[in-house]
Amino acid sequence: MMVLTTVAFICGIALILLLCLVGTFMSCIALSGTWLIALAAAVAALLPGDTMPGWGLVGGFLVISILVEIVEFAAGYWGVRKRNGSRLAAFVALVGGLAGMLLGTLIPIPVVGPIIGMLVLSFVLVYAVERRRLKASGQAAHIATGVVISRVAVILLKVGTTIGMSAWLLVDLLLAQF
Repeated sequence: MMVLTTVAFICGIALILLLCLVGTFMSCIALSGTWLIALAAAVAALLPGDTMPGWGLVGGFLVISILVEIVEFAAGYWGVRKRNGSRLAAFVALVGGLAGMLLGTLIPIPVVGPIIGMLVLSFVLVYAVERRRLKASGQAAHIATGVVISRVAVILLKVGTTIGMSAWLLVDLLLAQF
């Protein structure tokens, strides 16, 4: 029975490390890796031992993941509206980000392709909408640049949050062993 518990524990730790690495990688390519870290925390909560990270940590990580999603959803809108862009341009920024990420997978640069696609298509679509509305290239470019800045800020937020959550979980696991 002790051997089975030890094997389960080692497999659980390996799965947690894998989830943390994949989650961090996903955040680097503008996907939501925080959810994988929350899943890793749930795996940790299931590991044998009273000192393992508990369900409170899992709940906290789920709240953090939801907040990151809300910020991400609002970022494109905020980037356009902050620079006096139209509601249509804000909507187009959201669509452009999603479509650009998908089309960016066709760019033969691993990891970076989807980010390039997301940034470029968001910029181009917002620029086109605002150029048509304002009849001014400079102002349209200014508004479209706001989308790019907000998207880059969200990627940095995701990566930082995912690394922070991973570190918190892994330190918690390490401390549980002593």
